[in-house]
Amino acid sequence: RIGRVMTNLVNQTKSMAVKGPGLKPAGIIVLQFALIFLVESFEYWLTKVGMFTGITLVICSIAGLILGRRGTSFTNAINPPLAFFFATILIMTFFGGADLHPNRIGLDLITAMANVAPYLILSSVIGWVGFAIKRNR
Repeated sequence: RIGRVMTNLVNQTKSMAVKGPGLKPAGIIVLQFALIFLVESFEYWLTKVGMFTGITLVICSIAGLILGRRGTSFTNAINPPLAFFFATILIMTFFGGADLHPNRIGLDLITAMANVAPYLILSSVIGWVGFAIKRNR
């Protein structure tokens, strides 16, 4: 059932895809990192990392499937969790007041990842299933 739903999602993304070649792997990385960084820094400024950043992770995975060129689905599957990790470290270092103290930044990093864990899992599942479906074509 889940495979059928994801196949339908990938088929729908083909019809919504941009006209022309689409984004290269570097473009997907920059787009996903920038979007995650902006939303996460805004959410971190208001409270702590949570639902809006998680929804952004899922949107980034779907957008990578839609906007990417042929052969970029592996980059799309790998990048959102890594972009979230590096964006979180940058935000905590520069905006969070954690400096580079290992105890503080480690605790904040684990807390941020725990808050968005379900969205990280969903984002990874979307990315990897999209990769598997596109690879088998």
